[in-house]
Amino acid sequence: MTLSHDLAGEGSSAVVLLHSGVCDRRMWDAQFKALADAGHRVVRCDLRGFGESPIDRPHTHIEDLRALLDTLGIDRAALVASSFGGRIALEFAARHGDRVSALALLCPAVPGQEASADLRAWGKREDELIESGDLDGAVALNVDTWLGPEAGPEARERVRAMQRRAFELQLAAPEEFHPVDPEVREPELAAIDVPCLVVSGAHDVADFRAIGPRLAALLPAARHVELEWAGHLPALERPDETSALLTTFLAAP
Repeated sequence: MTLSHDLAGEGSSAVVLLHSGVCDRRMWDAQFKALADAGHRVVRCDLRGFGESPIDRPHTHIEDLRALLDTLGIDRAALVASSFGGRIALEFAARHGDRVSALALLCPAVPGQEASADLRAWGKREDELIESGDLDGAVALNVDTWLGPEAGPEARERVRAMQRRAFELQLAAPEEFHPVDPEVREPELAAIDVPCLVVSGAHDVADFRAIGPRLAALLPAARHVELEWAGHLPALERPDETSALLTTFLAAP
């Protein structure tokens, strides 16, 4: 199965957008257009288990991504990624570094990260809601946690719809079809030497606020920016400002 995806733009430089774990490729509506208008060939995809990409077999997200690039004839691309998508981007860059020209990571997760006690408690609450059949409650928990103060009603409704779809796909899949962890560890991450922008949000949960500066210090060609207005999903909270940030970064020589 080829990941469901959209294409825009006809530039010589390719950009791939990787969504967060509470969203799908629809989260990138504003950036998809802005980056294409800036002269890039832009791909946005639904990872398996999100949006329009069902879970039909055991899989590794980075190999799904590699297969998509092969299908599209893209040898090398910049990866723009949000949250869970940031983990996938880092794993892909560690294992397929010759295919990555740059990384822009918005409030990224990282391979092997250990959750704080607060985040583990949050995960336990989510599991309890799902196990009791209260998907609406689990969706609401995610919307309230991951969107910052700049997110309006439209952004909240969009995340609600995307998270609900992800739950439906993932809960319908047999356990043996769950994604395989490629087991990328810190020494491999430290070897990623492409230009990298690491963005964090001042209103994000503490785990992700800590990841930003730590990851930027680990990667040899990275810089860190904290957005004072952002929660966990700046691409949806201030779409135009986030688009401008990404466009400027990707235009740098």
